[in-house]
Amino acid sequence: MPHIDYYFATLSPYTYLAGHRFEDVAAKHGATVTYKPLDVIALFGRTGGTPPKDRHINRIEYRAQELVRQAKKYDMPFNLKPAHWPTNAAPSSYAIIAAQNAGGGDMGKLVHTILRAVWAEEKDIAQDDVIKACLSEAGFDPTLADSGLLTGAETYAANLEEAIDKGVFGAPFYIVDNDQRFWGQDKIEDLDAHLSGKL
Repeated sequence: MPHIDYYFATLSPYTYLAGHRFEDVAAKHGATVTYKPLDVIALFGRTGGTPPKDRHINRIEYRAQELVRQAKKYDMPFNLKPAHWPTNAAPSSYAIIAAQNAGGGDMGKLVHTILRAVWAEEKDIAQDDVIKACLSEAGFDPTLADSGLLTGAETYAANLEEAIDKGVFGAPFYIVDNDQRFWGQDKIEDLDAHLSGKL
């Protein structure tokens, strides 16, 4: 049974655009998944990347076009300039970590619900009420938003260090247990093909 470490950021539009396709592929192949939210801006700084606001205008303009195209391609509601972006990603990330440790709900749905709140629903995922609503929608106890904050902070920081050690430089990033790495929501089909033995 394959295992996939899934590195992502709760503010990443590309993680949002992955939708449920990654979870569908994992389920198709009976793969287990460990969800590893991290600070993608810190990741950029440590691996030679540039935060979106500091990129050359050519890259900024292309990103704006490509995000809109990808959202249309997958028929996903999308706001290129959401009201609450950027915001503090730590509280939502801690909640995901707490939910994974507690179990009992749908992790893929939780991640997508949080990202949808940012990119389609104009909500601030740094706010407790938003995080609790996302936890509830995905079948988790909403009080998880108030618990395990120290563990969440420690794990969140450890995820960043682990990601760098394993070759991660962006989000979403998928690493199969044989060290095959896939970067970006547009590589989910390649991940599927790899798990099928075709790549």
